Amino acid sequence: MSDATIHYLTRQAPNDDARRPVLVVLHQETSSPGKLGQMLQAKGYRLDIRRPRFGDPLPETMADHSGAVIFGGPMSANDTDDFVKREIDWINIPLKEEAPFLGICLGAQMLVKTLGGEVKSHCEGCAEIGFYRLDATPEGAAMMDWPSHVYQWHREGFDLPTDATLLARGELFQNQAFSIGPAAFGVQFHSELTYAMACRWTVRGAERMNLPGARPRPDHMAKWFRYDPPVRQWLDGFLDSWIARDGRSPKAQLSDAGASAAAKSVVSSHSRIASS
Repeated sequence: MSDATIHYLTRQAPNDDARRPVLVVLHQETSSPGKLGQMLQAKGYRLDIRRPRFGDPLPETMADHSGAVIFGGPMSANDTDDFVKREIDWINIPLKEEAPFLGICLGAQMLVKTLGGEVKSHCEGCAEIGFYRLDATPEGAAMMDWPSHVYQWHREGFDLPTDATLLARGELFQNQAFSIGPAAFGVQFHSELTYAMACRWTVRGAERMNLPGARPRPDHMAKWFRYDPPVRQWLDGFLDSWIARDGRSPKAQLSDAGASAAAKSVVSSHSRIASS
């Protein structure tokens, strides 16, 4: 499925006979939710795409949404732009309502800022651009199996917020995935990326590959078909577990063990394909 086949929904009235849509927050006019959006649609969820940077409002409650995902972008969570501040403040809504929330890259860093944590550059000026090793913590491994390598595109990282649980560690930036509360997650890496998106990023952002720590473009392309299949399997299982943790729903009364077992069964046969 190509990026162009994703069908978007913008502020459509909720349908009682269908699953509530997932709110998707993007930061550029041409941004795409990639394979994450494709998977959610395959699971029966419509996508409510909003771009606050360009004037779209964010909902005052999560009552009409199954969950929310804030994606990445070229800006920093430390920027003083009004839309950045609004998004950081808005994250308090899904946190308070215990609705499923996922922050990816910039979105994860915004979640950290909402929780009072710090977003900052690497102490040696390094960046992660390309595929890097990922290691699950004991808490992360108890939740599900994780891919051995993930795709990165960032120059800033974050400190682990107070009361958050670290789920996965990285090479140059230690904090790669965390959870807080029943249904909020932040991941630094880009599991949503499609091959077409990776090709565009590495062409349009070619200068990023000159940064300390970044991988050269041929390395990105050569490793894509080795490392992306287990990432895809992980994402599919993660989304099921994430939605099931909805604190507003009786589904969330399932034990963590039950929810993670369901997700783990999806990915266990695939996630160690690229373990070397």
